[in-house]
Amino acid sequence: MKLTGLPSFLRAGVAAFGLFATAILGAATVGQPAPAFTLTDIKGNTHSLSDFRGKTVVLEWVNQECPFVVKFYERSGKMPALQKAAAEEGVVWLLINSAAPGKQGDFDAEKVKEWKAKNNVAAAAYFRDQDGTVGRAYGARTTPHMFVINAEGILVYNGAIDSKRSTNAKDIESAENYVVAALAALREGREIATPVTQPYGCSVKY
Repeated sequence: MKLTGLPSFLRAGVAAFGLFATAILGAATVGQPAPAFTLTDIKGNTHSLSDFRGKTVVLEWVNQECPFVVKFYERSGKMPALQKAAAEEGVVWLLINSAAPGKQGDFDAEKVKEWKAKNNVAAAAYFRDQDGTVGRAYGARTTPHMFVINAEGILVYNGAIDSKRSTNAKDIESAENYVVAALAALREGREIATPVTQPYGCSVKY
């Protein structure tokens, strides 16, 4: 995490928060290589994170029954719109559901396909991480929980989708979207102003 250009007391504060967030959020650390994984999507195709080297990747932890997720899909269509805009810029957006078998949000492939069609989901792939291996590797705690990985495979953002911890869709427009800001910074060759935030939403149902 680059902290140049900040007063010393602010650099110390940001660094301390980064260490705190790493302890809270798990193994995935901003500024370090993103944890490798291989998963099979709901179409039966196997993908590894390394397949997308050279491209920016967004990981979104999802649970279709979580009201915070519903806010961004059924109630507003905001997340699919973000996915579509990102894809048009060459970003690979991946959905991961780490719910254990039988837990809330553990949709089978057919149910996921229906949900995706109903909500115009534009993510490149949807994965069921039912044993929680990938979720735990990243320290995914909530739905949504967002991660941005740059073209070199380095994790550059870890945290919330935006600044409004709410299930009210009306709050989306006035919130600061951290993922949009991170993608813009990467595109423009700038430092990401807020690389770590505390995620909010429903707990991941490991």
